[in-house]
Amino acid sequence: MSKLIIPAGYKPLLDLKQTELAIKKIKDFFLSSLSTELRLRRVTAPLFVLRGLGINDDLNGVERPVTFPIKDMQEAKAEVVHSLAKWKRITLAEYQIEPGFGIVTDMNAIRSDEELDNLHSLYVDQWDWERVMTKEERSLAFLRKIVNKIYSAILRTEFYICETYPQLQHYLPEEVHFVHSEELRRLYPDRTAKERENLICKQYGAVFIIGIGGKLEDGKEHDLRAPDYDDWSTSNEDGFMGLNGDLLVWYPVLDRAVELSSMGIRVDTEALERQLALQGKEDRKQLYFHKRLLEGSLPLSIGGGIGQSRLCMILLHKAHVGETQSSIWPDEDRRKCKECGIHLI
Repeated sequence: MSKLIIPAGYKPLLDLKQTELAIKKIKDFFLSSLSTELRLRRVTAPLFVLRGLGINDDLNGVERPVTFPIKDMQEAKAEVVHSLAKWKRITLAEYQIEPGFGIVTDMNAIRSDEELDNLHSLYVDQWDWERVMTKEERSLAFLRKIVNKIYSAILRTEFYICETYPQLQHYLPEEVHFVHSEELRRLYPDRTAKERENLICKQYGAVFIIGIGGKLEDGKEHDLRAPDYDDWSTSNEDGFMGLNGDLLVWYPVLDRAVELSSMGIRVDTEALERQLALQGKEDRKQLYFHKRLLEGSLPLSIGGGIGQSRLCMILLHKAHVGETQSSIWPDEDRRKCKECGIHLI
């Protein structure tokens, strides 16, 4: 069933040609701002990795990767990446990146199990970044500091694109409100996780929800996370669990919260052992990535992904992510969008 939202009276503020130019401007400007804020070096990333190494991101643990055989490697199976969460950490080690510096890359992926709507596509493009950190920086205070740096780059980009196209009006708030997922549950105990996100984002405009993946006091997770990249089970200085989270903003065009980034401090050896046990996935210890982490040959790091098309969408006041990227959409959705002035690329 289609989940398409058609905003009442929607009219694009930029035409197709302006939109394509604006997308390039946003991507170039934001990447430069993000790299400067976090001291990141650009690297080249893979579109696919070999199956069985534990390098591919498992996301929520249920999504099926797009897989294909390699003829010239005895039909060995390759998987299109879901994201580069684990690959980036290996790359930090290979490039011998020092603490306080990191890498950033253009990540392209195909998520064939995605439920298609205004925000979700089969095609995923994001800035994947990872930065080396020290043991002393493994704290909620450091996570907040990095989130604020990323949000500063977003605000700077919004100002730039609004100056370039005066028909676009600034609407993002100046600061991010931080809240733990358990605090959010207590505020709205009778609401679903998505309903809570909408309520808190409508109130504050920009919110970072801390602690995504671990079970809350009602026995449910705010959202699911794989056990082997973000640290969602370590106690933080606020007295809750989790050193990761999601950055969301309130988007008036669709009258709902929009997630722009998922990020966090990555698991150390203790957190990996604990989270694998919690999810009953200790067998992963035999995989290449997990062996390297447990033997201590991978650096401590913080990292995440920031949606490229989604950021362009909210900065250009578009109603559908298909207005800022080219993908496949149901015929009925394409027809409805065309009738309502939503130009899917």
